[in-house]
Amino acid sequence: AFGGCEVSKEMERRVTFVFDLDGTLCHTEGKRYGQAVPYVDRIARVNQLVAAGHRVVIDTARGSGTGYDWYPMTVEQLARWGCQYAALYVGSKTPGDVYIDDRAQIASEFFTHADA
Repeated sequence: AFGGCEVSKEMERRVTFVFDLDGTLCHTEGKRYGQAVPYVDRIARVNQLVAAGHRVVIDTARGSGTGYDWYPMTVEQLARWGCQYAALYVGSKTPGDVYIDDRAQIASEFFTHADA
């Protein structure tokens, strides 16, 4: 199983997982991105997915409201935290309070059921 998801025949192939960053892979107070604290266990789970041959994409709204380029600092942070990923998108999300997606999974549930 992937997190709390059952593995279907379709998911036995290489799967692309898209993770938010702040509040999902790290704890961030407000917009103090430079002071973000990684969730070490969650990053370890992401790295397990990469090691199993899956593709991990990190998609963060950092800078989407201000236009500030957080990309270089975010790359450095993820490297320092040892987080593996195939692609990083910074500032690409539309700010909002509720996201609805047919493929969404709540981060706390995914990481609670972290069996591979």
